Amino acid sequence: MVIAEENSKKFTLEICANSVESAIAAEKGGAQRIELCANLGEGGTTPSYGQIKWCVENLYLEVWPLIRPRGGDFNYSEAEFENILEDLSFCKKIGCSGVVIGLLNPDGTVDDMRCARIIAAATPLPVAFHRAFDMSINLSSSLESIIKLGFVRILTSGGKEDAFVGVDEIKKIITEANGRIEIMPGAGINALNIIEIAKITGARSFHTTAKSTVGSKMQFKNEASKMGGKDADEFSYEQTDIVKVKELSKLLRGL
Repeated sequence: MVIAEENSKKFTLEICANSVESAIAAEKGGAQRIELCANLGEGGTTPSYGQIKWCVENLYLEVWPLIRPRGGDFNYSEAEFENILEDLSFCKKIGCSGVVIGLLNPDGTVDDMRCARIIAAATPLPVAFHRAFDMSINLSSSLESIIKLGFVRILTSGGKEDAFVGVDEIKKIITEANGRIEIMPGAGINALNIIEIAKITGARSFHTTAKSTVGSKMQFKNEASKMGGKDADEFSYEQTDIVKVKELSKLLRGL
């Protein structure tokens, strides 16, 4: 039992949780941390204050809300940046474990000036840099900027469509980081590839949604009306799957 507990501490499983139910499943499945967000279809946006507060007050795992005011790119207007600072202030006030943010300039470089303001406003709350890193013009120079700014972690797929495709790039980034910042593979990680990604990259933290599609419990279903797009399924939704989280946790313990 002691050996199993020691092994589990070697690796961190972070679940990208898109709701309080997903967050609950992440904790029950054995994850150590959640990136709490909304709108997975857009790559994640800032969750509601109510969701953040509930998770902080009711869960034991680390709660790191994603602060991203909209989908699309990572170059924000002044009004959007003010929203980011306000969301950051709320997360700091209610006791989040950290926050996840990322900003780029129009030329694809890291927005050093605004990121420095974020780090200063967040202190002593730690801040992680999300996959805006993957959309930057040069991963090596972005890595150095992010380290210098004081971020504690980078979520990355190695600049590729998913972490398995970008596994060699992630390994290179981890080598370049040389322990100065945590590099966490994410995007498309599942039970079929997490062990290989871990062994190739040497990473210690892993990020995944571990999601499944959940059918609606509604007995009455008005099929004629649509809340979303014309092809949207109004009677199903994506949610973190506790079984998948448990499987991933078990695999990491086995390492």
